[in-house]
Amino acid sequence: MPPEVTPGDVLSALERTGLPYLTVQTQPAGETLVNFDTIFYVDPQQVSVDLTVLGQAVDVVATPAGYAWSFGDGSGLTTTSPGAPYPSKDITHRYPDADVTVSPSVTVSYTARFRVGGGAWQDIDGTVSSAGPGTPLLVSEATPLLTAGDR
Repeated sequence: MPPEVTPGDVLSALERTGLPYLTVQTQPAGETLVNFDTIFYVDPQQVSVDLTVLGQAVDVVATPAGYAWSFGDGSGLTTTSPGAPYPSKDITHRYPDADVTVSPSVTVSYTARFRVGGGAWQDIDGTVSSAGPGTPLLVSEATPLLTAGDR
């Protein structure tokens, strides 16, 4: 009889294997203005992983459940929302300093469930985190300029 595969065994195997990271999207993209609401979001996907644990075939389904946002200026935010593009303003941040390039990123926490050999699905206690890379974002300052056509 094969050894019993526990949720802890699967969690350990999943942590060793890793899960996909997500790259932060910003609006405006690549460059924003100081003291301006910059929108942040990611495109989360459910992930299916086939593992071998204790010599047995294990199917795992991992679902993004939490997001730890790092805005690249020392501030951050933890949410259960992946954000969304404009016109949504689920996740926004205002940068207080101009003429800097920051690297916002997000760490995604996944919850998971598994089944051994096509059996019944079981939940895994705990989460697996995956840290994404920084996305360069230039913070600039806009200066209004009057021209002869402005009256």
